[in-house]
Amino acid sequence: MKIPPLLVYSALRLLAFLVPLAIMWLFFPIMREYWWLTAIFAALIGVSISYLFLRNPLSRASSEMYQRREARDDKRKNSVAAQDADAEDAAIDDSEGGSSAHG
Repeated sequence: MKIPPLLVYSALRLLAFLVPLAIMWLFFPIMREYWWLTAIFAALIGVSISYLFLRNPLSRASSEMYQRREARDDKRKNSVAAQDADAEDAAIDDSEGGSSAHG
């Protein structure tokens, strides 16, 4: 079973935030008092880690999202085109039927 790239990237980003947060919380007692500052530092460290090391998972996740969106748009375009073609065929049939009745 293949794990979706978006799930992998999301889990790695979450770990990039939670691991520094846990390290600061456990090993630096002053950070427990300033929990908001600890969260900010952990977020900055997490962003830095993800920017430096998670480019490949981000690339895979974004390309999969792009492919899924293109497939969905192609399906929608084909559906709309089929409906338009049916409507045009019905209009042509109606106009041919009406012109032969008057002729």
